[in-house]
Amino acid sequence: MKRLCVYCGSSSGRQPGYAQVARQLAHAMVSKNIDLVYGGASVGIMGEIANAVLGEGGDVIGVIPKGLFAKEVAHTGITELREVGSMHERKALMADLSDGFIALPGGLGTIEEIFEIITWSQLGMHRKPCGLLNVNNYYDKLIGFLDHAVSEQFIKATHRSTILIDEYPDGLLEKFEAYKAPETAKWIDIKST
Repeated sequence: MKRLCVYCGSSSGRQPGYAQVARQLAHAMVSKNIDLVYGGASVGIMGEIANAVLGEGGDVIGVIPKGLFAKEVAHTGITELREVGSMHERKALMADLSDGFIALPGGLGTIEEIFEIITWSQLGMHRKPCGLLNVNNYYDKLIGFLDHAVSEQFIKATHRSTILIDEYPDGLLEKFEAYKAPETAKWIDIKST
């Protein structure tokens, strides 16, 4: 793995542990020579992980839509900042640049981004690992919902198994390294669709 996309909040959240784990993930990534791809902001958990990766000597690629750049939330001190025209372009470019996807705690945007990329996996548009970093049990109720959706037969157990979960950055990265996509779908090239 050369680059990981990390989805996370533009807010710092209520608990200081969220920012602390973002910094731990940054350290774990840089120690494995993994660069960061993220949403390009300088605020919240997004700013924390970007600054931590840079502080550890890693490279950071931010992808931000013009509207957010204009509101001065863009992180102008990162290795590379790519400005795009829309959120759709942002998500597609982040997916193209990345070898895997992690969701740290965040709000609606974070949830939407990780679920879109998990859906792309389900549809066979990529074979990259996707995971939740379950900091301080942040995602427990969401994980419970996913398991409920499996029992109610709206999500196949095979697709649910593609969502890797750990409460520690090192543990999640180990799961990413061992990940093998299930052979349940015809995989298609995301660029050809």
